[in-house]
Amino acid sequence: MSSEPSTESEQQPKEPSEITYAEHLHPARPRTLRHRARAKSPVVRRSVAKDGAATGENPAYVSWLLSQSMLADANEIARQFSGQGSMWQNPFADPGPRQAVETASVWFTAYPISFITRPGESFLAAFGDEELWNVFAAVGIEAVHTGPVKRAGGISGWQFTSSVDGHFDRMSTEIDPAFGTEAEFRAMCGMATWSGGTIIDDIVPGHTGKGADFRLAEMKHADYPGIYHMVEIEEEDWNLLPDVPAGKDSVNLDVATEEQLEKAGYIIGRLQRVIFYAPGVKETNWSATKPVVGVDGVSRRWVYLHYFKDGQPSINWLDPSFAGMRLVIGDALHSLADLGAGALRLDANGFLGVEKAAEGLPAWSEGHPLSAAANHLIGSMVRKLGGFTFQELNLTIDDIRATAEAGADLSYDFVNRPAYHHALVTGDTEFLRLTLRTSLELGVDPAGLVHALQNHDELTYELVHWATGHRDDVYPFAGGELTGEQLAERIRADLTATLVSVDYNRVFTTNGIACTTASLIAATLGYRTLDTITDTDVPEIMRVHLLLAMFNALQPGVFALSGWDLCGMLPLPVDEVAELVAEGDTRWISRAAHDLMGVAPGATKSASGMPRGRSLYGPLPEQMEDERSFLRQLQAILAVRSRHAIAVARQIDVPDVSHRGMLVMVHELDSGDQHVTVLNFAAEPVTGTVRSEHLVPGSRVVDMFTEKEVGQVDDLKAFTVDLEPHQGHSLLLELPRAE
Repeated sequence: MSSEPSTESEQQPKEPSEITYAEHLHPARPRTLRHRARAKSPVVRRSVAKDGAATGENPAYVSWLLSQSMLADANEIARQFSGQGSMWQNPFADPGPRQAVETASVWFTAYPISFITRPGESFLAAFGDEELWNVFAAVGIEAVHTGPVKRAGGISGWQFTSSVDGHFDRMSTEIDPAFGTEAEFRAMCGMATWSGGTIIDDIVPGHTGKGADFRLAEMKHADYPGIYHMVEIEEEDWNLLPDVPAGKDSVNLDVATEEQLEKAGYIIGRLQRVIFYAPGVKETNWSATKPVVGVDGVSRRWVYLHYFKDGQPSINWLDPSFAGMRLVIGDALHSLADLGAGALRLDANGFLGVEKAAEGLPAWSEGHPLSAAANHLIGSMVRKLGGFTFQELNLTIDDIRATAEAGADLSYDFVNRPAYHHALVTGDTEFLRLTLRTSLELGVDPAGLVHALQNHDELTYELVHWATGHRDDVYPFAGGELTGEQLAERIRADLTATLVSVDYNRVFTTNGIACTTASLIAATLGYRTLDTITDTDVPEIMRVHLLLAMFNALQPGVFALSGWDLCGMLPLPVDEVAELVAEGDTRWISRAAHDLMGVAPGATKSASGMPRGRSLYGPLPEQMEDERSFLRQLQAILAVRSRHAIAVARQIDVPDVSHRGMLVMVHELDSGDQHVTVLNFAAEPVTGTVRSEHLVPGSRVVDMFTEKEVGQVDDLKAFTVDLEPHQGHSLLLELPRAE
């Protein structure tokens, strides 16, 4: 259900404890239109009669697979760019994080299968709607990350099969008809450009689905096996392989078989970790195919690598054919130059290199130099075309820094994300201050990060930097000392103790917790069930939600949020997505369908079949009419961010605090003045002191929302602030001017 908009007069006196950021909203900074020349590279599909055996011995079947192939499309698309002067008009060698942030610093993160549209309207048509972009422009949202909209899943025989990972198992350059058409994608890009915004598409450099390219690879057609980390097993060694269950095309290897095949010289064996580990489902990163008849009539069995699910075979970036590289680059060219996207998200791009290690040790699969090299190639190609990239790279801070030096322009902030959740759950910012400081100390500029609220994935708490990369290093914490590994265990325990003690959030394998931002807040505030949340409870949840938005928005870098945030969505009951979570993927409870613009109030599910969830804040047009709504308060926060160019400021200090619930971030603005974000993560009022060696005595302290002076920096380089529970301040420190 949506919360009803307030019927109180805007002039009604407010209670002293009420926080309203929208009262002194200033006009947003004018936008400039960006025009992008687009080379047309249409993909032509041949029509092939779907009959006969689905084997490599049937020329019609092989021809049909080639007509669906991403590699075949990539070869065709690439030829249209060779020898063109347009390929040399943009610098490309070095990442440009601040240029990317200046292009678009506030992003809306969409998830196509959860978006409710008008009856008969596609997802892409809905996101090309002028009314939606008018709302985005008014609020300050400058880019839309569409999420994966190209055809995903696999091919079995002559039939397409469903995606196994929310459309992140890309298998084609075609737009999935479930989401719209290429014409609608281009129209969406045009509307975004007209509104001063941009569209961010996806490529997946780490894997594909089991589409035409994988089927052709199994058949050993041309250089298709070179796309993947796949190894042909000699028939005399098939006895080493497990049988494939009926109805399946592959089977995961157990640890013993993985070790046998390594010793036999076929594969490099175990990797540094098994993502999505589940007993009996995924015990290793390797699977074996059933016998497949090739184009030469020979029956073969293969063992292939998949970092993620078995339907996501990993791409080989160092095969002599460079087939995998050609496939990925061609997909990027199609999105940017033909469809009109201005940027690309790189998914799973931290796992592009694997190498056999010394006997007894796991293979080198994270932080590998080949990943850095591959990301440099992708990022350079996108910059050559005038776009930018961002990566969701949940690795150590050291690895994020290394890839940022020559790869993607921006990186997802996986380091501070679980830390700010921990600060909220515990009312203590000690770990958050540690993560912020560690990032600065190791050379990761927050202006190069995407600071996000909810996205399509779980609340990640792997804490890779501490749990693996620096597991034996010692850190001061909670009055004592803990190793990195112990620290990660402590933080995970704190999070789960609160967040999964309720009946509506769920643990997701070893990666994190499936929840929405609103349900994270509800659990923190003590709501045992979602049914107990009434309309009178919504303002308290909203207040905390705005605090989390302020943490992410009032620091340098990109601020990203989703429809689940804008509408205040709660998770779905497990029984409504029972089939989807049957194999342990609990993330589906947090992907409730939502009606962003209120265009289908009677709809019970999205066009893709996701059940509609409960919205606490309501659709955007209703929120725009209510000054106290989440959207209008967010609008005020983003207006301050834009007016003072906080997105491109320089973070210079994260000082100690006088109360454990406080967080202080000090930034240097281009104007020469300073900006200080002061947040209270505690559920109690705080009167605290802000002190930093970087503050200048005599500076006027001005509230950026009211533009009123609220204090002055004293000779001890400090000033005092009053904070209500879960309140934030954005303060301008005007340095003394020489007379």
